[in-house]
Amino acid sequence: MPTNILVPIDGSPESSRALAFAVEEWPEAAVTLLHVIDPVEAGYGATGGIPSGAEQWYENAKGQADELFDRVGDDFGREFDTETEVGRPASTIVDFAEEGRFDHVVMGSHGRKGVSRILLGSVAESVVRNSPVPVTVVRNVLAEGEHAGGDPATPATDDSAASDSATADDSADGES
Repeated sequence: MPTNILVPIDGSPESSRALAFAVEEWPEAAVTLLHVIDPVEAGYGATGGIPSGAEQWYENAKGQADELFDRVGDDFGREFDTETEVGRPASTIVDFAEEGRFDHVVMGSHGRKGVSRILLGSVAESVVRNSPVPVTVVRNVLAEGEHAGGDPATPATDDSAASDSATADDSADGES
């Protein structure tokens, strides 16, 4: 059972869902919230750290992170340890996990698809691949009655003998 959990947050519903999962699943664990300020998203290039001449930008971003931490604490009715860092999100999260203070990372997934995923990559995927500790990725939850695509009653097949057998068994039971 994890005792020290790192939860990266960015103010998105996905990161809130991940935090809710962590708090519900491991209520006794210490939870640290990590907000990563990405200078690339702000248009300051690919360098880590605070870009030269951008102290005001950093102060504004740090203030927004502090407001986010306050809101999250109020929403959950508890205090969390908090950290704010400047850098690329995936590598910064992995760096924190490598420090040895944490035994688990719980994070949300934005579920990028297609060209967006190819161009931007997946922070969650990179963390899963590189983290020295277990990572739980909390995926988007679909609203009642929604499904991720396709007919929810149609089984996926891959033309293998096993899938042919499975669909044949369904037909034999009178199901389709």
